[in-house]
Amino acid sequence: MESVVIKVMFQNVFLNKKILITGDTGFKGSWLAIWLNQLGAEVYGYALPPKNNYDNFVVCNLDKKINHLDGDIRDLEKLNNYFNNVKPDFAFHLAAQPLVLESYKNPHYTFETNILVTVNFFEAVRNTPSVKAAVNITSDKCYQNNEWVWGYRENDPMGGKDPYSASKGCSELVTNSYINSFFKINSHCAIASARAGNVIGGGDWAEDRIVPDFFRSILNQDKIIVRNPDAIRPWQHVLEPLSGYLLLASKLFLNANKFSGGWNFGPTDTSTYKVSELINSIIRFLGKGDVVFSDNPEKPHEANMLKLDISKSNINLNWKPILNFDQLIEFTVNGYVAQVANDNLIDERIKQIDTYCKIAKLINCSWID
Repeated sequence: MESVVIKVMFQNVFLNKKILITGDTGFKGSWLAIWLNQLGAEVYGYALPPKNNYDNFVVCNLDKKINHLDGDIRDLEKLNNYFNNVKPDFAFHLAAQPLVLESYKNPHYTFETNILVTVNFFEAVRNTPSVKAAVNITSDKCYQNNEWVWGYRENDPMGGKDPYSASKGCSELVTNSYINSFFKINSHCAIASARAGNVIGGGDWAEDRIVPDFFRSILNQDKIIVRNPDAIRPWQHVLEPLSGYLLLASKLFLNANKFSGGWNFGPTDTSTYKVSELINSIIRFLGKGDVVFSDNPEKPHEANMLKLDISKSNINLNWKPILNFDQLIEFTVNGYVAQVANDNLIDERIKQIDTYCKIAKLINCSWID
């Protein structure tokens, strides 16, 4: 499917460029690969094989659309060789252990995957002169969470009580160290990190995530038990932070170290909602669903209140989220429904990117041309 509007944006910096994505078989990585492919980039992926046949990478047949190599990013030699063979212009690091509850079950794997592989990624970038811009994708949970009612800013302390959050805070510290130690002066590449909120959207089937768990319950005709119903999260559709990652990478490419450092890409301060509000809104839009809200005091610790301050991205990158909460629900539900109803899912994903870009054009987003 040929898109109507998404060919011309981000000042065309990705056109005919080689882009290497670690974690392209994951939820966000697969969406990023689709968007970059539509922008005319030559996309290369490096990641573990998809976990399930219904993962976004598989159902979109991305192995036929991009260049992909199965590999464990903990294998520095293999990763270095892939970088050297591809000679990418851009690199995005999304390979990670992405789940809070899984981090309690496998803390060693979580710390190894989320910290040491950040080192591996930047070592591969450092050893590949072709790379001009590299972005490490971390998480809003990288911040030391004091349960504040206001959003965390990029200069707030890193932290994390659970292994996942701590590992993401450490990944940010690694990024900052590499910026100051190797990429600040006379470097071939500018690097940055990007922190998003709670990202949802069609194609995410990870375990112990509220939206995938809900749609699994629909398919299984079962009730979903929702933990932490009163927890407040910065919900956003997957295309929102991706537009930020792409804009940031384009700025790094065009302006080198001016845009190095950490950046938040979350929803507006008025767009944070409780878990219960999110699920009830999905049920209303979908017209079905059965839920039981549970607040088990014995459960592992998870943050109750979490917000991001996006003023830095808004002022310095001229970036802003474009979907309101109702549109977030619509995009998310339609993304899952499309997977059930369509064999050619890649066209449905491109249609949704196209619709998102049309909305961005209507409100004069800076990156649309």
